[in-house]
Amino acid sequence: MQPVNRLVLLGASNLTFSLRMIIQLLQQQYGAPSEVLVAAGHGRSYGQNSLVLVRELPGIVQCGLWRQLYASRSVPTYAFLTDIGNDIPYGYLPSQILRWVSWCIQQLQQSGAHIVMTNLPIDSIKAISERRFKVLRSVLFPTCRLSRDEIFERAYTVHQGLNELAARHLVVLYEPEPKWMGFDGIHVSLWKRQAFYRQLFCYCANSEELGSSHVRAASVIDRCVDNQSYFSWRQRPRFAVRRLFGKIHYAAQPSGCLADSTTVALY
Repeated sequence: MQPVNRLVLLGASNLTFSLRMIIQLLQQQYGAPSEVLVAAGHGRSYGQNSLVLVRELPGIVQCGLWRQLYASRSVPTYAFLTDIGNDIPYGYLPSQILRWVSWCIQQLQQSGAHIVMTNLPIDSIKAISERRFKVLRSVLFPTCRLSRDEIFERAYTVHQGLNELAARHLVVLYEPEPKWMGFDGIHVSLWKRQAFYRQLFCYCANSEELGSSHVRAASVIDRCVDNQSYFSWRQRPRFAVRRLFGKIHYAAQPSGCLADSTTVALY
């Protein structure tokens, strides 16, 4: 069965944790089956290689997703960008991070994509105490040497920059409220993921209809389909390129598929 649309999903841990759910919720809005192109992974950087434990992945702007996007046939395309912030504790400046995100937006818009993007959860980040910050930094980003104040200053600059990018490129931008976030302030709470993403995509669909990204999500939740069944994997996707213990591993794409004939390519 030919896909009726294309979903392009860019992010890191939040996207990885909820990938199947995010695909289904987007399909509730835009139809199925889909051709899904994903660049995700724990600790993923938008611009440079990222190493988590023994696994290394290329930066999102460098991965093979873009070649696949350029080569694909023309179908309605919907893109979701999230987890913009890992590059801050990696030491990259806000100006560089915003250039990477801007490049992604431009490539997606050239393909005719409707784009949704989440902003940094700035209020949650600001609420992290010094003690909790040091614990989280040592666990999540052990090589980071930036202070709490330096991290927040850079996060605030990226946050403001994303607001400007969204306005310039007419991208729907959603800012997560603190109530959705978990202990670390940057990951959506495990127990609230379903409600969070349902609200986010209902909000985004409504914003597209009205041509505005400033409509409050709470006013449109009841309009969404309440569907609790989640598609099962026929085959889970594998990374097109990754380095494990110093050895490069390749997997042909698309490497995953869902029960409704949706294909998933993971870069």
